Amino acid sequence: MSTPDAARRTYSYLGPAGTFTEAALAQVPEARDQVWKPVNNVAEALTDVVEGRSDAAMIAIENSVDGGVSTAQDALATMPGLRIVGEYLVPVSFVLVARPGTTLADVNLVAAHPVAYAQCLRWLSRELPGHAHLPASSNVASAVGLLDGTSDADAAIAPPGILEHHDLRLLASDIGDNKHAVTRFVLVERTVAPPPPTGADKTSLIVELPSENPGALLEMLEQFATRGINLSLLASRPIGDALGRYRFVVDADGHIRDERMADALMGLRRFSPKVIFLGSYPRADRAIVRYNDRYSDDVFVEARDWLRGLLSGEPET
Repeated sequence: MSTPDAARRTYSYLGPAGTFTEAALAQVPEARDQVWKPVNNVAEALTDVVEGRSDAAMIAIENSVDGGVSTAQDALATMPGLRIVGEYLVPVSFVLVARPGTTLADVNLVAAHPVAYAQCLRWLSRELPGHAHLPASSNVASAVGLLDGTSDADAAIAPPGILEHHDLRLLASDIGDNKHAVTRFVLVERTVAPPPPTGADKTSLIVELPSENPGALLEMLEQFATRGINLSLLASRPIGDALGRYRFVVDADGHIRDERMADALMGLRRFSPKVIFLGSYPRADRAIVRYNDRYSDDVFVEARDWLRGLLSGEPET
């Protein structure tokens, strides 16, 4: 792969410097002292990985206020050759900033990344009921645009650290609607073998239903329920080829090397016309996955040995 320094790895992330995505990347020990490449959007970050310009990309995948990040989910569903290798959590808070001399009463148009905007909507509706939203490519870009002349907005929603790097006026602090807001990020590489299980793992998938018949979604969910697997995320996204056609983004507790998870994936493969395995990787919270003893690996192995014995004519004991 061609990089600015062949001995160093390159990581793409939503820039410019100072974004929450950069804060997530800072949590990756292997990324320290490597090449960090700021990009404009999720698709560009993932394309860098697919085409070999970067070794990995950090992208936001879900937040505790607005749910799944649809652009990231759709990109992972349509760009082959990618694998999630880790997840990272970043607490999120926001400030409202403007050019020097601006007051809150002057604000009619607010620049913000769509996810940030959703997380501050109640505050904006209360304090600026007549405002309009100008979408921005990142939380930092929304503020920088005020200074470089590329934005027509009166104010911008940005991370608190923006004031350390740019000459902006603080109009309001801590404007997020949820003081406990967290954004979940994932590190994505080209397709590799999953890391070994840790006991505190998550498996991410994208699954399409075989038909729109009643009970099709239930049949998909049964592949997990009958094997004792908890789902921490189930989200639908339109496939786009016809009205009413959806794919499902799934996060399941456990690792592909767990017998119960492997058995569930085989069940999905038989059931679904398209299953995309996005990866098995350690949970950010390192919480150990708990399950009933009847779904332990030993039980699945014993059941296979029992069946093998029946097929070979061994007497039952």
